[in-house]
Amino acid sequence: MTMTVNCPQGVGRAVPAAKATTATLSGKWNTRNGWVARFPQLKLRPLRSVEICFLLSLALASSFANAAEINRPDLPPQAQVVRALDEHLLVLNAVRGLKLEQANQHKWNNGNYEFNLRAGSSQRNLVNTGQKLKEWDVALERPLRWFNKVGIDQDIGTASVQRAEFTLGDAHHEAGRLLLKSWFNWQREQATATLWQQQVDILRQQTQMTEKRVKAGDAPKLELNQSQAAAAQASVSWHQAQLRTLLAGNNLTRPFPAIQLPDNLQPAIPLSIEHDLAFWKARIFDDNHELGMAQAQSEVQHLLAQRSRADQIPDPTVGLRYSNEMGGNEKVAGIFLMVPLSVGHRSSTADGVEQQALMAADQEAFVKRRLEGDVYAAYLQAVKSFETWQQAHEAAHAIRTNAELVSRAYTLGECSLSDSLSARRIALESALTETLSQLDANEARYRLLLDAHQLWSQDEEHTHEMR
Repeated sequence: MTMTVNCPQGVGRAVPAAKATTATLSGKWNTRNGWVARFPQLKLRPLRSVEICFLLSLALASSFANAAEINRPDLPPQAQVVRALDEHLLVLNAVRGLKLEQANQHKWNNGNYEFNLRAGSSQRNLVNTGQKLKEWDVALERPLRWFNKVGIDQDIGTASVQRAEFTLGDAHHEAGRLLLKSWFNWQREQATATLWQQQVDILRQQTQMTEKRVKAGDAPKLELNQSQAAAAQASVSWHQAQLRTLLAGNNLTRPFPAIQLPDNLQPAIPLSIEHDLAFWKARIFDDNHELGMAQAQSEVQHLLAQRSRADQIPDPTVGLRYSNEMGGNEKVAGIFLMVPLSVGHRSSTADGVEQQALMAADQEAFVKRRLEGDVYAAYLQAVKSFETWQQAHEAAHAIRTNAELVSRAYTLGECSLSDSLSARRIALESALTETLSQLDANEARYRLLLDAHQLWSQDEEHTHEMR
């Protein structure tokens, strides 16, 4: 949609009615039954610069949203995808995990130490005088974290929440991968069933034509039997393809009940992959949830190791004590301090946690190397799948043309039925190859976009698809 706005000179200054702001809109607004035709006498006041910017922003946002839907006609509607991914088990568990880490963050910030209240009662017996004096005491104590440990615990809580956020993003991404794979598996089975149905219709027409030729004495009855057998065999393959389509649809809708399967979905024309491998690698690594999750896990383990090293210095316990002794004749108040004495246990624990931190760092490096291989494989598959479809498309077109010529020749009695059936079989095989390679190219391209957060991402409304 394009918009041309003639603004008055000066911001906010009134202009005569003849020079009022005008807007020329293209698209559905400029039709006979459009907005302008319905309100021909509508008076418009001059638009201020702020209003113009707001309207232009809305127009651009709407055009980007509509373009995203138009460019993806072979995918489920965006509203269904959002609901399906949000309701998937992987995402639901990740949401629970995020809430769990947020609760744990409060525990890390507040610490696990609590106030302890101690109270006791006793009786003192004076042997010389035979007196029995009641005594009691009460104490309030609490362990205290050293200041450096408080900061480390807060960092652990923050890093754990960040790890859970990356886990949620990775779960959303993995659910999107599963949805994309299941969706195209169903498309393949549906397209295969459609091609077999077309083959059955063609062979049945072939049978009817052969039957007429047999009745006219232009062909032996053996050809009629061959034609009927070919049609029956194709019908069996068609029913098998229908069964596989139903099973593939069930495998899609069970984990993603929000997805509604359309009755008839035509595969989209594949698009070539623009930009080179370095571009897509940068896009995918720019905000990769799996890599971020590994990095966050390494950070958490590093902080835990730092916390364990700091814990080699025990936290003291400070308390207040009050006692009533000698039957109330002596009242004692004071404070006390307790410090645990470690004999090697804390040092051994710190060494063990340090090794876990090194393992997490190694895992982060491994994930990064594996992702580099995955990006290369996804990019190469998208590029080569498109080239394969182009070759399959050209071959299928030539084979279909040849099959039509052979069928016309059989009608004129210039070739045998075996030649016609053979040409039809080869045309079907080429059509299957073309359709499957077309779907492979589309899936590979969408997979690359999905990994680059250009498809079904949580912030997709702020970006537009890059081919």
